[in-house]
Amino acid sequence: MSELVHRARFAAAWRTEQRRVWRNWAVGLGIMAITIGAAANLGEVDLARLWERLPRFGSYFGRMVPQLSLETFAADMARWYWNVGSWLKALWQTILIAIYATIFGVAGAYVFSFLAARSLTPSPLACFTARRVLEIARTVPELVFAVLFVYAFGIGPLAGVLAIAIHSFGALGKLFADVAENADGEQVRGIRATGASWAQTMVWGVTPQVAPDYLAYLLLRLEINVRAASVLGFVGAGGIGQELYSAIKQFKLTDASAIALLLIAAVIVVDTASSWLRGRMIGREGLSSR
Repeated sequence: MSELVHRARFAAAWRTEQRRVWRNWAVGLGIMAITIGAAANLGEVDLARLWERLPRFGSYFGRMVPQLSLETFAADMARWYWNVGSWLKALWQTILIAIYATIFGVAGAYVFSFLAARSLTPSPLACFTARRVLEIARTVPELVFAVLFVYAFGIGPLAGVLAIAIHSFGALGKLFADVAENADGEQVRGIRATGASWAQTMVWGVTPQVAPDYLAYLLLRLEINVRAASVLGFVGAGGIGQELYSAIKQFKLTDASAIALLLIAAVIVVDTASSWLRGRMIGREGLSSR
């Protein structure tokens, strides 16, 4: 009899728990539905209009692809990439913008990472200041920086380099600081015991420990910056983005698709080269552990 009572109590407790779980799910889904509805209303999102005009979106991409045939494939490709020389020049400018911006951003992030690392900073005030500077640098989007620099320095790649460099400085500085905080303290104290200054300790005691991770983040940021540099061209910051924006604005859709494919190919090449370089400098075992 006691066993039957125990089973009944267990079943009742299980049903109560299930009702509680389903009630929590219902409340959560209700809150989510209300939030989505409010966001759609405030953002003036018309789902019916979206569904109505969705086919136009597909046809837009259909018009970007030129007519290609096997019989006249070479001539069709030549007509599609009629301005390939100018586009490649602009693409190379985009890659250079990303490289220079990454170099400048990494240089600043390297210095500020040690100031922002709580276990390595020379003073709490230096740590607080460095972290706030890094936050400001990475919070403001590159596009906003690019617009400001275009107004200040005029249309051209300089605005793109400065905008991406500042954002890279903020983002990499945070990542570098997190890595530096995990540096082996014994090695750091050993360098300081020799009478080395704080700067010398960071260079000789911490840098050898964090260099592989710093390099991995640097190469990852380079890949991101190539894509960012292409977007900044839409606001006059130089590179392939200006060519793409001009083609879209003039409704030269086949030119836009040709430029987009060149950009995708460039990103793939940069990604492949970065992965190969990480493998050569860091080692395959280090990469697999990540």
